[in-house]
Amino acid sequence: MKDFDETPRIERRVAMEWILSAAASVPFLGETAFAANSESAAPVSGKGYGPDPDMVKAYNPGDLWPLTFSSAQRELVITLSDIIIPADEQSPSASSQGVHDFVDEWISSPYPAQKSDRNLVLKGLAWLDEEAVRRGSANFVGLSDTEQVEICKELAFKPKEFPGNFFLKLRDLVAGGYYTTPLGMQDLGYRGNIPMPEWNGPPKEVLDLLGLEPE
Repeated sequence: MKDFDETPRIERRVAMEWILSAAASVPFLGETAFAANSESAAPVSGKGYGPDPDMVKAYNPGDLWPLTFSSAQRELVITLSDIIIPADEQSPSASSQGVHDFVDEWISSPYPAQKSDRNLVLKGLAWLDEEAVRRGSANFVGLSDTEQVEICKELAFKPKEFPGNFFLKLRDLVAGGYYTTPLGMQDLGYRGNIPMPEWNGPPKEVLDLLGLEPE
């Protein structure tokens, strides 16, 4: 059983950097794949980070925007994040990298695409707990691992309608957040801009293949 109270929160400055890099690096995060339900969640009150955010400033809670998730919602998204990207012998789980807090920051930010995602994600989280009650549990987190995965599999095959489109959106957010972390990029094999050894020309085997002599 995961101890949710022991799950640390990411720093707000790190969260802002994460949102900027995810939005720039993963195009689908900036668009809602399917329209959210017309019902709106509580309005976002933050003012945002503006056109030129200060990436050095140590932001405190509330400096950017208030977060959305209640303690129960955070526990639920931790659980879902690790169903979507569990730990294996090669890589850590999504929750160990704070992806659930990335999702919270994302849906709490005051921008059009994120506002749409906010409505869909919050409605989907409520649906999951309602579905758990229909299956005899107090909430989704209280279901067995097998039952949780079964529900997620069912949703994954219904991406064009609610609640399937909610699960697709959450999956994209979790994956987009995870694979823009250092360990996530390492898992992908992405090396980025790193210093290379001194260039000494093409390898000999390549020159031999082309019938060329080194200069």
